[in-house]
Formats: sequence, C-alpha cells, structure tokens
Amino acid sequence: MFTLPDLPYKYNALEPYIDEATMKIHHGKHHAAYVDNLNKALESNSQLAGNSATQLLQNLARVPDPIKQAVINHAGGHTNHSFFWEIMSPKSNPPGGKLLEALNSTFGNVDKFKEEFTNKAMSVFGSGWTFLILTHDGKLALKRQSFQNSPIMQGNIPILGVDVWEHAYYLKYQNRRADYIAAWWHVVNWKQAEQNFNEALK
Repeated sequence: MFTLPDLPYKYNALEPYIDEATMKIHHGKHHAAYVDNLNKALESNSQLAGNSATQLLQNLARVPDPIKQAVINHAGGHTNHSFFWEIMSPKSNPPGGKLLEALNSTFGNVDKFKEEFTNKAMSVFGSGWTFLILTHDGKLALKRQSFQNSPIMQGNIPILGVDVWEHAYYLKYQNRRADYIAAWWHVVNWKQAEQNFNEALK
C-alpha cells in the first residue's frame, strides 16, 4: 500500500519563490491522487503491490498490459513528486563536491549548466519534467520527460529535476514558466542533489 510522504518542510517554507497555496494543492491533491490511483491500479495484483514504485518502473515488462499505462502514470507521478519535494529546500546552497566537478566538466561551469537546464525545461511541450540524470554509462545529461514518465524507466538515475506541469506554478506565475524556473533555482537543494549523485556513482 503506497502512502503520501510528508513534506520535509512546511507548505509555506519555500515562499516567496514557491507559494503556500500551490504547495498545498500540488502535494495534498495532485501527489495524493497519484498515490491513490496507483493503489487502485494494483488492487487486483497482490504480487506487484509488494514492489516499490521504483521497482515497478524498472520492471515494466512484468506489469500486465491492462494496467501498464496506469502504473507508468501513477508510479511515475508518485516517484517524480517524492523526488521533487526532496530536491527543494528553504535553505538553498551552492553545489559542491563531486557533483560540482562533474557539472564543470560536462557543461563548462554551473552557470552554463543552469542555462542549458532552463532552456531544456522551457522546451518541454505541454506537461512534463526536466531532469539532470546520470545515464547507465555513467555520464551526466539533461533529459526531458513527458507527462509523468520517469528517467528510471530508461535505466537512468535522476540527480535534479523540475516539474513544469502547469499545476506546479500556475497559481503564482500563470503562463510565465520562465519566471517560475528562475525562482525555482533559489530553492534547489544542492546538498540533496550531491547526495543523489554520490549514491548514483556507487
């Protein structure tokens, strides 16, 4: 049985960059709906219900066709959002350690990385995500994902990611996705991103 994880901070903790009203709806309504619908999709399959959302996405060939798209949608939504809450923090900090070295090596410097990441996020058509991933061959790359598709489905490991579904920003920023992404950089939890990267290297 999947459950909605608590936020690691209060709903208003990311103000003024991410507003309280959006966080309450995004976490308490949208994420909760992915959890509920994932549980419903697995009601008739007790064997699959014992898997984590990550395991489900890593082994989609074992998921019966009648529920496969529901599992992709809702396990993806649950996994992506659980990741997203952790990658933000009211106490943002600059990147460091091996992640900083890898960003500089791959993109030139952190500012160039942020520019490329922002451009990738702006280029998502409709609803989706942009991730910084570690590929299965050990390289950093940027990846767009439509809807709630997860990088995990292709064997990649998410290091950092931004939700660009309109429900993530429309109350405060309306159609100004660029303003939302610019604000989001102020609450990026680089310590968590560095931890994600270090664990991915193991």
